[in-house]
Amino acid sequence: MSENKRLYLGLDIGTTSLKAAVFNEEGTRLGLRAFDYTLDTDPATGYIELDAEVYIDMCKRAIDELSAECGNISAISVDTQGETLILADESGKALCPAVVWLDNRAVDEAEAIKDRFGLRRVYEVTGQPEITAGWPASKMLWFKNNKPEIFNNTKMVFMLEDWVLYRLTGNFVTEPTIQSSTIYYDVSNHVWWKEMLDFIGMDEKLLPSLKKSGEIVGEYNGIKVVSGALDQIAGMIGVGVTDNSGISEMTGTIMAICAMKDEIPEYQENSIIPCHVHAIEGKYCQILWSSTAGMALKWFREQFASDLDFAEIDDLAKEIPAGCDGLSMLPYFCGSTMPKYNPDAKAVFAGVTLAHTKAHFARSIMEAIAYILRQDIEYIGGDDIKQIRITGGGAKSPLWAQIKADVTGKELTTVCEGETACLGSAIIAAVGIGDFESIDAASKRLVKLKKSYSPKDDDYSEAYERFVELDKKMN
Repeated sequence: MSENKRLYLGLDIGTTSLKAAVFNEEGTRLGLRAFDYTLDTDPATGYIELDAEVYIDMCKRAIDELSAECGNISAISVDTQGETLILADESGKALCPAVVWLDNRAVDEAEAIKDRFGLRRVYEVTGQPEITAGWPASKMLWFKNNKPEIFNNTKMVFMLEDWVLYRLTGNFVTEPTIQSSTIYYDVSNHVWWKEMLDFIGMDEKLLPSLKKSGEIVGEYNGIKVVSGALDQIAGMIGVGVTDNSGISEMTGTIMAICAMKDEIPEYQENSIIPCHVHAIEGKYCQILWSSTAGMALKWFREQFASDLDFAEIDDLAKEIPAGCDGLSMLPYFCGSTMPKYNPDAKAVFAGVTLAHTKAHFARSIMEAIAYILRQDIEYIGGDDIKQIRITGGGAKSPLWAQIKADVTGKELTTVCEGETACLGSAIIAAVGIGDFESIDAASKRLVKLKKSYSPKDDDYSEAYERFVELDKKMN
C-alpha cells in the first residue's frame, strides 16, 4: 500500500486483452492486472464483434482491484485500439455488440466513400491514406444501408475510449487521437468533417463533445478520469518519445514505428502511412508497420532451429559477420506494407551458397528487419531523428538491437517498463490533474531507461544496397 505518493492508473485496451497498471510519481509500477478475452467472429459475414459490456466489466474490475491493492489512486487515463465502434440509444445503452476494428463487413460502403471523395481528399482532411471497411465512417454507412432500425435509433456514437470514459464518468466526450481514423474528423481544423457526415447521413449531435488529450472529464469512485490517447501514441509516450528527435519502435510479431511530426505530410499516391493527431497539442504522429518482423524469426526457429531458444539463436548469429557473407533476405511472409505497399510480395533468401549455415539465415532475418527500419526512417525524412526507443520481444536481443543501431546510424535505447502503453496513459493522467506541467516533463520523470546501443564500426553499406536492389527486383 502507498499512502504518501500520488498514484496514476493507466488502462490499455488492445484487440484481445486489457492491461491496467498503477505507477507512482517516480514511475515505479506498483500493481498490474491483465485480462484476455475472445472476439466473436463470423467468417461467412466478416463480422468481428464483442459484447460492449465486457470492456466495462473488465475496466471496473481492474480499477477496483488495483485500488484495493495499491491504495488511493489520484487519476486514471485510458488508451485503446482505434476504430472499434459502439452505437447506443439516448440512455447510453448499446444497441448491438461493439464492431471491432478488424470487422470487414463494410467493404462496399468503403468503396462508395472512395468513389465519392477519392483518396487524396480523404487524406488531406483526415490524415488517412486508405479507405477501408474498418473505418467507422464505412461502418456507419453499412448500418444505414443494412440495419436501418439500429442506425435510426442511434443517438450516441462511441469509439472504444469514448465508451469507457462515458461509462466511468457519465460524460459523453472524446479526444482527437482516437477520432483521427474515423474519417469523419478533420485533423487540421479539429472539427467534425460535415461533408462526410452528410454523405453518411449522420447528425453531428450523435458525436461526443471534443476535448483535448489529458483533460479531466469526470470521476469514477472519487478518482479523477482523464481523456487518453490511441494505444500506439500512449506507447510512444510511455517510452519517453516526446519530440521530433526520437521515434518509438516495437518489434513483436510485427514491427510498429511511431514518429512525431509538426504537420501532416503531403499526400503521396503510393503511400499508406497514416497521420494521427498526437496527444501533445499541436503535434501529429505518423504510424508505420511491417506485417512480419519477430514473426519471421519465430518461423525460422520453428522450422529449422526448434531445439534452440531465441537467446541461443542470438549466440549463433553473432558469430556471423555483418552482411551475412553475401546472403540477403526479404521478410515479406505476409506481403510488404511500408514504405512499399504490396500485399502480393513474398519472402526471399538470395545469394545462397554452400558456405551459408543456419546461423547465416538467422542473422539475415535480423538484418532484413533492420533494413526495413532504415527504409522507413529515410522515407519519412528522418535526418533529424537521433534516437530510437525500442520495445517488444525484439528489444530483448542485444544482437538485434546492435544491428539496428549500426544499420540506421542511430542510438537505440531500451526502457525498464514493459507495459509502455499503460505507463503512457498514466503519464497523461498525471499531467491531466496538474502534477506535471507537460507530457515531456512527466515522461522525463517517470520513464526509466535501461540500456543504450550506439552505432559501431560494422559497415552495412554494401549489404544494404544488396537488400535495396533485391527489393526493387522482387517487390
